[in-house]
Amino acid sequence: MPTKSSRGGPATARALPIKRKAVGGKTILNPKRHRKRIRDSIMGISRPDIRRMARRGGVKRISAGIYDEAREALRTYLKRILRNCVTYVEHRAAKTVTTLDVIHSLARIGRPIYGFDPSTYDGRKKVSRNNTQATGEDIPESP
Repeated sequence: MPTKSSRGGPATARALPIKRKAVGGKTILNPKRHRKRIRDSIMGISRPDIRRMARRGGVKRISAGIYDEAREALRTYLKRILRNCVTYVEHRAAKTVTTLDVIHSLARIGRPIYGFDPSTYDGRKKVSRNNTQATGEDIPESP
């Protein structure tokens, strides 16, 4: 029977266990092939993302300097929201930020968001006036 040929894919790059007393993990891995570059996380908002938001706002043409300005405005806005979220979380003596924390933070700064609040959530499926099969009743026609 011929041996299985190895083409050097990811299966052959696995680390083999080393025989010695285990301190932390069970294997010692090879160094990573691609090092993780440390960068500011706000740079994860790419130019096309900013362009899409501007298009949604009705902007036709975007200057090159606007991208950094938009990122700074977004950073400031998020810091403001998250500062309020942390206040709510600390008051509850919790460690997890919930959707209600974000909803209350947005309402506090004057930008309420609707549709996530459990007190206003109906839970029933919305039925349009034209769809009579879902309710089983006939809608009388107006004269």
